[in-house]
Amino acid sequence: MLRLRDITPRGLYARSLLIILVPVLLILSIMTWYYYSSHVAEVNRKLAQAIARDASLIQAACLNTEYTDGDHTRIQMQLETYFICDLTEYAIPEAQLKHDYPYASTLVSELEGRLGAPLFAGIERDNSRLHIRFPSADGTGEIIIDRKRAFMINSHIFIVWVIAFSLLMVLLAVGFLNQQVRSILRLSEAARAFGRGQDLPDFRPSGATEVRDAARAIIGMKDRLTAFAEQRTAMLAGVSHDLRTPLTRLKLALAMMGETDDIRAARADLDDMAMMLDEYLAFARGEEGDERKLFDLAQVVRDVAASMGAQLPVSGAERMMVTGRPLAIKRAVANLMSNAVKYAANARVLLVDGPHWAEVVIDDDGPGIPPERQEEAFRPFSRLDDARSQNQPGSGLGLTLARDTARAHGGDVRLLPSPMGGLRAVLRVPNEAR
Repeated sequence: MLRLRDITPRGLYARSLLIILVPVLLILSIMTWYYYSSHVAEVNRKLAQAIARDASLIQAACLNTEYTDGDHTRIQMQLETYFICDLTEYAIPEAQLKHDYPYASTLVSELEGRLGAPLFAGIERDNSRLHIRFPSADGTGEIIIDRKRAFMINSHIFIVWVIAFSLLMVLLAVGFLNQQVRSILRLSEAARAFGRGQDLPDFRPSGATEVRDAARAIIGMKDRLTAFAEQRTAMLAGVSHDLRTPLTRLKLALAMMGETDDIRAARADLDDMAMMLDEYLAFARGEEGDERKLFDLAQVVRDVAASMGAQLPVSGAERMMVTGRPLAIKRAVANLMSNAVKYAANARVLLVDGPHWAEVVIDDDGPGIPPERQEEAFRPFSRLDDARSQNQPGSGLGLTLARDTARAHGGDVRLLPSPMGGLRAVLRVPNEAR
């Protein structure tokens, strides 16, 4: 089923311009059609009737007048109108006169209705004069009339003025539309920047009242989210300080004790608690303290793979220059790789440098995650018992941190079935450097 949105532009500027141009073109077309089909045609019909009346009087004069052999009469009337009675030889043959000019049928119809006989009406090639030829007493009469008396010759001026004013109106509308669309595009740019954790210092609400209200609402939302994130960071920083002190005391106490299985198990539990606490703080801090810059994502991925200490081959693009926070991206890649190494016997990494996106594809042959539970895996502190063993250490924040980091850079993390039989994790970020 054909829908209107399938054949109309998708952009706001193009659609707004279409809203302006379609009515203007429609009105211009209707006015032109009505002007020529009604007004101009009626005026030309009235002029033809006037010429037909004059021609009937001239024909009557020619029929009621006797001329000697070879005697031709030429009379000049007002507005450069001539008529000749009993003409035996034309100065301009009919073959050299145009008979397919506009409104010719109207003129001939009116003339024949008045003169009562078939006749010829043609215009000179230079469109200067009209020749009307009709039967007279002993030959043929001819009336020569200036074209402007027979037809409305300045009708195009109306259309020229209409087109000129229409273009002026469209130009004014386009200028006004540019101002309105520019403010909307600026708002869209600011919203995308806010979503990536960036600021636009020179952004100010502008444009129509509704656009200004939307801009103020987005700025207010950003301020509230920033305040919430700062409160969360401050709270977890306080919790970290409070928990690190007793953890340190416990570690010191255990260090003073002898080596037994119970002591070693207690130390391992404390190490897991410290690691979980570090991940909680990383989740709370997000990307703070990591400045955005241009860096080589491919090199970051290779450094992380080398630090894993396991056989993790990396193939694909040699360089992938992106703009973002290197430490945050490195932490996200490390979380995805550690999951692949932890839960699978074999894993591999593929780097894809596309025209718009840089992708890090990690495949493994592990147990995988069912498609219906893949979104659940991204929830904070989520542990999928049937897919990931609870005996493995971890806090359940790895995928959450990876997706938050990718989305903060304008990208995403997706989970798919892997060709190796396990899980495929795809981290993608915009390739802004190309």
